[in-house]
Amino acid sequence: MSKGRITGIGGVFFQCDDPKAMREWYSNHFGLLTDEYGALFEMRKASNPEQPAYLQWSTMSRDSDHFKPSKRSYMINYRVEHIEDLVEQLKSAGVTVLDEIATFDYGKFVHILDPEGNKVELWEPVDQVFTDYSKGRTNKE
Repeated sequence: MSKGRITGIGGVFFQCDDPKAMREWYSNHFGLLTDEYGALFEMRKASNPEQPAYLQWSTMSRDSDHFKPSKRSYMINYRVEHIEDLVEQLKSAGVTVLDEIATFDYGKFVHILDPEGNKVELWEPVDQVFTDYSKGRTNKE
């Protein structure tokens, strides 16, 4: 198997008229623990159940540029491993890579377009940052 692959869902992002009100609605009706970023879901890695992993659920303003050039009002973020290798594989296959890999303390990101023009975010996470940030205040079973 080649290096660089999707390992799971890392986030779900969608546009709405009032992101704050939408977060509050989901909190009030579904019990989501939310903050200004949305809701953080905690799960366990199948390959190492002692290690937590995270999925970010976020609401964004309709005028957000974060989804461009896609015309969709949502974007899926995929957790990946070996992001550099994956980007090289995608470029070699003719996939549109929209930007350079950006590195933050919580991971590496890059954006691509799928065949129908949907913007897709790829994320090689550093889960420990979310463990430290959330202090256990996450949405989990």
